[in-house]
Amino acid sequence: MQFKPFPVLIAALGLSTATSTQADGPSIEARWAEASRRAAATVKQMTAAEKTVLTHGIMPLPVGPNPPPIPADAIAGAGYVSGIDRLGVPALKESDASLGVAYVFGLRKDGATALPSGLAMASTWNPELLREGGRMIGSEARAKGFNVLLAGGVNLMRDPRNGRNFEYFGEDPLLAGTLAGASIAGIQSNNIISTIKHFALNGQETGRKFVDVKISEGAARESDLLAFQLAIELGQPGSVMCAYNRVHGQQACGSDWLLNKVLKRDWGYRGFVMSDWGAVADLQAALHGLDQQSGAQLDPQVFFAAPLAEAMKRDPAYAERVDDMNQRVLTAIYANGLDSNPATRGGAIDLQANAAIAETVAKQGIVLLRNQRNVLPLRSATQRIAVIGGYADAGVMSGAGSSQVQGEGGPAVSIPLGGSGPFAAFLTQSYHRSVPLAAIKASAKQADVRFRDGRYVSEAVMQAKQADVAIVFATQWSAEGFDQPDLTLPDGQDALISAVAEANPNTIVVLETGGPILMPWLERTAAVVQAWYPGARGAEAIAAVLFGEVNPSGRLPVTFPASERDLPRPQLDGFDSLEPNFMGSAPDPQARLTADYDIEGSDLGYRWNARRHHVALFPFGFGLSYTSFVTSGLKTNGVTASFDVKNTGDRAGATVAQLYLVSRGGEAKQRLVGFQRVELAPGRSRKVSLTIDPRLLADWLDGSWQIPAGEYQFALGEHAEALGTQVTVKMKPSRW
Repeated sequence: MQFKPFPVLIAALGLSTATSTQADGPSIEARWAEASRRAAATVKQMTAAEKTVLTHGIMPLPVGPNPPPIPADAIAGAGYVSGIDRLGVPALKESDASLGVAYVFGLRKDGATALPSGLAMASTWNPELLREGGRMIGSEARAKGFNVLLAGGVNLMRDPRNGRNFEYFGEDPLLAGTLAGASIAGIQSNNIISTIKHFALNGQETGRKFVDVKISEGAARESDLLAFQLAIELGQPGSVMCAYNRVHGQQACGSDWLLNKVLKRDWGYRGFVMSDWGAVADLQAALHGLDQQSGAQLDPQVFFAAPLAEAMKRDPAYAERVDDMNQRVLTAIYANGLDSNPATRGGAIDLQANAAIAETVAKQGIVLLRNQRNVLPLRSATQRIAVIGGYADAGVMSGAGSSQVQGEGGPAVSIPLGGSGPFAAFLTQSYHRSVPLAAIKASAKQADVRFRDGRYVSEAVMQAKQADVAIVFATQWSAEGFDQPDLTLPDGQDALISAVAEANPNTIVVLETGGPILMPWLERTAAVVQAWYPGARGAEAIAAVLFGEVNPSGRLPVTFPASERDLPRPQLDGFDSLEPNFMGSAPDPQARLTADYDIEGSDLGYRWNARRHHVALFPFGFGLSYTSFVTSGLKTNGVTASFDVKNTGDRAGATVAQLYLVSRGGEAKQRLVGFQRVELAPGRSRKVSLTIDPRLLADWLDGSWQIPAGEYQFALGEHAEALGTQVTVKMKPSRW
């Protein structure tokens, strides 16, 4: 069976043709082929000294044990790789990250537009919107002089306590890979390079530089690696950033299996692999597929400079490898037009237009989890509103670490939590200057709106008792380098919500969290709104949903477990024995930490729950609306599917049609195999057609994808735990 996933998915997912071609320009395939030809010609002109210029870079900041000199043309940011002026090769000027141009160490004061968190973006289930968001942050990176954006985070959520879950796109390979690919394509439409990261199986921050992942090849190919593969096919990123963790005993940035065999041989990837900052253990990583050592001052040695030059003199294997390393970097540069359309610092940025994009993403990404007695949307008759907690009088929370974005003027609130080291700025609890209290007052018009910070429960309860409605803002700070100890809300917020809900039956909880949480107070509340980290215009989006200016349409991209006991690992590996450490380095050379992902294999989140018959607190794909929808008439042959979606309510809205494989050969096996966001006016219907990627029906066995013969059952679902009538298809065996 021959499969051409890229064009098939483009058509199936409704992405614009701009994803696969530039307007009135050559196709991606033609562009990359020409770039590869040019790169090969350039490599032939390079001197021996020039061949180790593009293979390593610095962090152009005064950090590390031996901070390097900072070139005059470097921009304060994540990375800098020197160019080769003689050959017209531009320097690579790199900035984090997937959520916007990062405000690294507070050295850049110009600000940038912050998209909502990755989980908020994933909750839109809208590839076209994410492409537009990627285009926006890519345009800002370019205007600030950067030509590489360290974006494209696509690691699947294997544990809801992972501190970086907020950067990523959830637990499902089809959803995450599709959305990441769309975002990457948008970024690169600006003639800059986007990475995809962190390759691969980077599932926790605890001991992140030495935790060793144990997983079978089949399980990896059917889950985390499939998400990367789909995103690479759709987005064609110029670079892959490898991860900190180990896989099968090898550092991911020195894994021959991951980089050479899977990425370059099996997937035919033509771009270059850059390391994460401080992730290179030795020179041999070059032979194992690493093309560029990033932020080299954070490694034990700059392996890809003088040591690499010496190795290529004495060893033909290294000499051949160095040529390939350079060709890959140059191919990515040429394919994305970094040389012919150089990024220039000081370009114009339309901050208002960009903020509007961020607000649209936030509006579509907000998930309405509970709405008893239709307390939402709030009515004009509401006379008094108590707003409580969450710094709602100042701003909306953002996640921390290298992805931190700051707008003009910096954060509204900034609470240092990481000591005084060089990375302390990465560990700051920050709030964007988008103020929920102000937005609520603007939407509430004549209502009396009063705020209490929630530090004293008695004060919050007093205000709640006097109000028609109490809105509690609850926050959970997440950061790169650290995992959550559990799924509770910190700082006594669970007790606060319980007390307020006891005092006022019309209590609405707005959650600004980095991932799933438990809700011991759920049954006492009237409504729960999951706003995630909602970005630069998050407050306006939240108010629009609360007051019905926007009909909520977000759907969960992750499972909210009913209990930590339901997780594959009730306790996060290493959390009980390791001291918190942003760098995640081993406490001593003999330290060992294993994460056994063979427990769940490829069955993450909703798949794990289906396998173990767990019922979620809120299932994958769940989300409420102010209107109602019905899906019906499913027809499928296992390759394509069609069905009807109708808005049966009394107001316009959007839903996400979800198609699942639910059984194969008589064995229960749940997998999302297709989805489509659908907007409809009241009473209107629409026929939806999907193409099913055969890899979602297959197993990876003995070096190939295999679909066994038998009966396959499919069903439409409101979410992963509410499935409709099953349709049975007999399929022939296939292998590729």
